[in-house]
Amino acid sequence: MKFIIGAGTNIGNRKENIENAVEAFKLVPKCEVLRVSKIYETEPVGYDEQDNFYNICFEVESSLTPNEMLGVCLGIEAGFGRVREIKNGPRILDLDIILAESSAVNTANLTVPHPRFFERRFVLIPLLELFPDGKAYGINFSRNLLGIKGQAVKEVY
Repeated sequence: MKFIIGAGTNIGNRKENIENAVEAFKLVPKCEVLRVSKIYETEPVGYDEQDNFYNICFEVESSLTPNEMLGVCLGIEAGFGRVREIKNGPRILDLDIILAESSAVNTANLTVPHPRFFERRFVLIPLLELFPDGKAYGINFSRNLLGIKGQAVKEVY
């Protein structure tokens, strides 16, 4: 199964955090990182009193289930020292399962597709880079970009 993972950071060396997160996924058994978007600097969403983020999307192929992949994401976040203090607040690393090929999940711990990815330019722009036709795993996401106000995104690496 293929997964699209979104990664974001706005604490410390943001570029290094993003690069190290992708490298961490490469070390996970049963996971292969297939492709990675460029790094984009983005305005915070939901809590404005913080620094801008660096965000990417990347595609991972794995035999893990979506819930197991969630465990991988949470484990990597914890390894980076992620502390959850303020909802949508500053974070050293945030990893989200955006999409899972051929799979939808809606449990107390996990919702895939990510319930707000259609509203977030910082996800849609890197996702469009990976899927230039605007469709990922049968989901047409590109049309949502036009309706999003604000949320400046600029390519940095």
